[in-house]
Amino acid sequence: MIKIGHPFSKYSEEAYSLLRIVAGFLFSFHGAQKIFGFLTDPSMMPPVGSELWFGGLIELVCGLFILAGFLTPYVAFLASGEMAVAYFQFHWKFASGDNFFPIVNHGEMAVVYCFLFLFIAAKGGGKWSVDGSMLVRR
Repeated sequence: MIKIGHPFSKYSEEAYSLLRIVAGFLFSFHGAQKIFGFLTDPSMMPPVGSELWFGGLIELVCGLFILAGFLTPYVAFLASGEMAVAYFQFHWKFASGDNFFPIVNHGEMAVVYCFLFLFIAAKGGGKWSVDGSMLVRR
């Protein structure tokens, strides 16, 4: 079998690492908004100990860990699960009719993050990660 590559395939590991880094960075901002009121109206911050506050804590910590590529499969799996819960509980709300669709219930980002983090959990930290540098040292 002849394998024909495309001109960008030689950069796939670097592109994956950039995807992981940017996704972790952006995800951590959602947590920073909920936990610290960063770049948002402080009155929008959820009460400490509430379900939304714990969600923000997961977003902040998992986002930073994913950005660094530290314990990547575990924290990405946790973040993926959190986004699945966010979609079902806060966007779809198990309502009937058109509300199931992310374009209607504004849950697109929750769905994208859910599957992106599931992919990252399966692939691991990648080239530019704490996990990767720990494997090299062994």
